[in-house]
Amino acid sequence: MVEAADIKEHAEVIGADGVHVGTVDRVEGDRIKLTKKDSGEGSHEGHHHYISIGLVAEVEGDKVRLSADGDVAVTFEEEQGGGAA
Repeated sequence: MVEAADIKEHAEVIGADGVHVGTVDRVEGDRIKLTKKDSGEGSHEGHHHYISIGLVAEVEGDKVRLSADGDVAVTFEEEQGGGAA
């Protein structure tokens, strides 16, 4: 099992298929918080997304490899938007 301490800030998150999923902002509890620059476009732009540490297959230096393909892992992300203005 991967330890949260093994995941470094600014590490690249890659799906099992080799597709770039995001960049680690930091680890919060049992989730990886991705940087806003990887948040997507439209209604997702400027929001942080999260991926469960449970999806991490291994950590190799500055790369975090997931057990799911990139397009599948994205469906597991949890968006945390700001409150109403």
